Amino acid sequence: MSPERLARINAMLDQRQPDLTICLEQVHKPHNLSAMVRTADAIGVHEVHAVWPDKGMRLAGGTATGSQQWVKVNTHDSIEGAVAAMREHGMQIIATNLSDTAVDFRQIDYTKPTAILMGQEKTGITPEALALADQDVIIPMVGMVQSLNVSVATALLLYEAQRQRQEAGLYGQRRLDEAECQRILFEGGHPIFAKICRQKGLPYPQIDEAGQIQAPESWWQKVQMNKSAWTHLDD
Repeated sequence: MSPERLARINAMLDQRQPDLTICLEQVHKPHNLSAMVRTADAIGVHEVHAVWPDKGMRLAGGTATGSQQWVKVNTHDSIEGAVAAMREHGMQIIATNLSDTAVDFRQIDYTKPTAILMGQEKTGITPEALALADQDVIIPMVGMVQSLNVSVATALLLYEAQRQRQEAGLYGQRRLDEAECQRILFEGGHPIFAKICRQKGLPYPQIDEAGQIQAPESWWQKVQMNKSAWTHLDD
């Protein structure tokens, strides 16, 4: 890994916000899905959640422009399962929804651990998701239309969250655990070796402060040989 690549990855890791996420509830258009993940990466969101009952749903790589490599997408079969996973991390659940109880999205305190639910393009948030939320929010609009494109709305909310978090000093400090940082440094800095490890079932090695792989000779040999020839190396 070049020094420039290492510096860029480390700078990104210092901005990651592990307690801020979005949950895409049955958002089905690939360009919207990918645009939302791309925005999440730009904001420093480390993981996103998606409720995809349809197992065929996937990201459109062209729109995401590689951001799916840096943002983990956790998929769920139900909104209940998705919210339960986010609750385990102590997150408040915010839902975008046009209702009498909704408040301006800028009134929310996004410095708290926060998950933002974004609904399906045509029908929006489901009643089941809304019932699980702590607060629903709206984006004020004064034109003839009542809603924005879901990826545009996501960007507005996330950038408000970023603004608040920057003012609170939550950026510019390493908040991910070391094991996760090591994974990202290896996969992002040594993608060919990472692919070999996944193909052969090898553990990831340690990455040192210079961005170089620290591994025993047996690991290097296993990287280069057929898996069936490993046995004698472990004796």
